[in-house]
Amino acid sequence: MVAGAFGAHVPSLAQRYGFTERTLALALLSSTAGSVAMLFLAGRLIGHLGARRASVIGGWGFCAALLLLLQLPAAWLVVPVMILLGSGESLFDVAINTEGATLELMSGRAIMSGFHAMFSVGAMIGSALVAALFRLQIAPASQLMGIALLVLLSLTAVSGAMLPTHPRGADDGVHFAWPRGLLLTIGLLICVAMLAEGVMYNWSVLYVQQELGAAPDRAALAYVTFSAATAATRFAGDWLRARLPEVRVLQGGALLAAGAMATLLVVRHPVAAYIGFALVGAGLAIIVPILYNAATRVPGVSRAAALAAASSIGYVGFLLGPPIVGGIAGATSLTWALGTLVAACLVLCVGARAIRSPG
Repeated sequence: MVAGAFGAHVPSLAQRYGFTERTLALALLSSTAGSVAMLFLAGRLIGHLGARRASVIGGWGFCAALLLLLQLPAAWLVVPVMILLGSGESLFDVAINTEGATLELMSGRAIMSGFHAMFSVGAMIGSALVAALFRLQIAPASQLMGIALLVLLSLTAVSGAMLPTHPRGADDGVHFAWPRGLLLTIGLLICVAMLAEGVMYNWSVLYVQQELGAAPDRAALAYVTFSAATAATRFAGDWLRARLPEVRVLQGGALLAAGAMATLLVVRHPVAAYIGFALVGAGLAIIVPILYNAATRVPGVSRAAALAAASSIGYVGFLLGPPIVGGIAGATSLTWALGTLVAACLVLCVGARAIRSPG
């Protein structure tokens, strides 16, 4: 929900503080910097606190940031708030994926993609809620405050159902590992995948509003369609993983996303954008869950350490995405800049051959 609400309010952030595409890119970059910095601590914190407490602390951080984001008295204060947003999301991300990997191991069946589907359900709800609140003419700052408080209370209550501790052996080993070998390869692929997802997360709503001239409530639907398709595909993802080689699933998804994005950028119509973003979501949906799970199968480190190490490279995709897209958009147009997603997906299609299926 936080991801969807923030993604739908990227234009609000630019408007509130008078950001150009380049200065907006720098603001988004500060969030990713917070994410990457936290990844060096996440494995150790989760090892010390446990996934349940670490996820609550991370959640409190990003909810506080969301609450403050559009209420700051000066534009420069956006940077520390975005750092808080990114670091909270990063700690939460590693903690919740560690929990998911542990539950998959304990259950003996593929369930990770279903968990990632729930992220997409939340993103869809968050962005759809923003679209509805725009129709009701609720101020953007009030929207984010209400969503942040709702998520904070829900997260605190529901986290009690997580495992209090992980079984012995589930997280044995070092709590941070410098990526190398297969872990480095997986990290680089996560980097490319996150660059592609970051394009959708940060720029899809702005594209429909700025380049295609849609109203804010209609522009927010861009992220709704992307998230809905991502969620639906991720719910089917574990079924696909059980029946097809993971490398084929990765390659097929990457090609689908590349083709859909190229088509919608050429057609340049809001309806084509909604359909295209849905197909991009379907294509990207299962890529990160497969890569995260592949990282946890690398021998010699704990699952939290493997996830933190691979993600530390992966988040560079989010780190590079804003300046790359913002720089290209400033020099040409946002339409040309979004072509980076097409290039990223083609790289994923080639690199997928390095991933070995479980068993």
